[in-house]
Amino acid sequence: MQRLAPKRLVLTCGVLICGALLFIAAPAFADRAPTDAERAKVVAAMEAEGCTEGFIKVDDGIFEVDNAKCRDGHIYDLKFDPAFKLIDKDLEH
Repeated sequence: MQRLAPKRLVLTCGVLICGALLFIAAPAFADRAPTDAERAKVVAAMEAEGCTEGFIKVDDGIFEVDNAKCRDGHIYDLKFDPAFKLIDKDLEH
């Protein structure tokens, strides 16, 4: 039984370290609100596409707008790249 104890300790420590690293890294993958400057650029890009309103967030450098109302009367989810160019427009409703 004493031979297994060091292996068990190493395994337990390894699992705890991996868990801690995942916990620490999790905020890096979380969505965030845009800065005021980013929000202004996203709003300008939305208006260029004929859309207004919507909930803006940033996810891994991509600007996402949920439920944007567009001039065709439909609601879309929009995605803009870091240069604020439209890269995706999905019909929501």
